[in-house]
Amino acid sequence: MISNACGRFRRNLQAVKIKVISVAGKMPAWVTEGVADYEKRLPREFKLEWLTLPLATRRKDRSTDQLKKEEGDAILRQVKEADTVVALDVRGKRASSEKLSEMLQGWQAARADLAILIGGPDGLDRACLERANALLSLSELTLPHALVRVVLAEQLYRAWSISVGHPYHRA
Repeated sequence: MISNACGRFRRNLQAVKIKVISVAGKMPAWVTEGVADYEKRLPREFKLEWLTLPLATRRKDRSTDQLKKEEGDAILRQVKEADTVVALDVRGKRASSEKLSEMLQGWQAARADLAILIGGPDGLDRACLERANALLSLSELTLPHALVRVVLAEQLYRAWSISVGHPYHRA
């Protein structure tokens, strides 16, 4: 059953390129391992790229808005004009795993390259939120950056598994 579903997916799949652009410091090994585990489960047509930009230098003479602007400018330099942009924000729309799967399938059908934005400790700059085609929230809780990466990787894998009828997702 699984191999048939995966085979159907590979035959009918438009390649999906998802670039996750984030601002963060060095990630602990458990994050790297967790993300890698979900990445290796995805089919090769589902390309997931992680681009981590450095945090803006925190000093007493710099406001949160200045830091977010600097980080936001760096993020937006990595976004292509044609990209479909999804910003992760606590104030974004909450979506079920099934809804995320539908959204992902829609982006696939549109052959859109996807850029998912994750802000630094202060969140995303207004310019990033305005550039976004969609604002999504992974939870009403404020999650640490490291956990957001693992949850995002798992949810992307789950969205794929739903789209192909893979038993990983059991409703």
